[in-house]
Amino acid sequence: MFENLNWWEIGALLMLALLIFGERLPKVIGDGLRMLRGLRAMAQNATSDLNRELGTDLQLQDLHPKAFIRKHLISEEDEAAIRKPLQGLLDDVKQDLNGVKSDLTEVAEAADIKNNRSTSSAPAAPAAPAQRQLDLDAT
Repeated sequence: MFENLNWWEIGALLMLALLIFGERLPKVIGDGLRMLRGLRAMAQNATSDLNRELGTDLQLQDLHPKAFIRKHLISEEDEAAIRKPLQGLLDDVKQDLNGVKSDLTEVAEAADIKNNRSTSSAPAAPAAPAQRQLDLDAT
C-alpha cells in the first residue's frame, strides 16, 4: 500500500496527522487499529460461513474472481491449453520486437558513424544534440 512513499513523505504525513489531531492522535490510532481488527474478523467470519455453506475449504485470497475461476472452475490441463497458444503468440511478438530493436540499433550505429565522419571533415561544426534511445521494453 505504501510502497511508493519514501521516508520523507511518511514523516510529512505523520507531522500532518499530529497537527490535525494533536493530543487525540493516540486515541485516533487506537480506534483505527480496532476498526481494522473488526474488519479482519468480519472477513474471517464471512469466509468461515462460506466454507460451512458450500462445504469447501475457501481461503480469503481464493475469493478473488481470477483465483476462484482458476482453482474451482477450470482444471490445470484446461488452463495449460488456454495458455499455450497465447504463450506462442507472446514469444513470436517478443522475437519480432527483438529483431526490430536490433535493426534499429544497426541503423543508429550507422547514423552515428556517418555523423562522426561528416563532423570530422567539417571544421568547427556545432555538436549534434544527443539522440534519444528507443526503449522497446517500455512499450
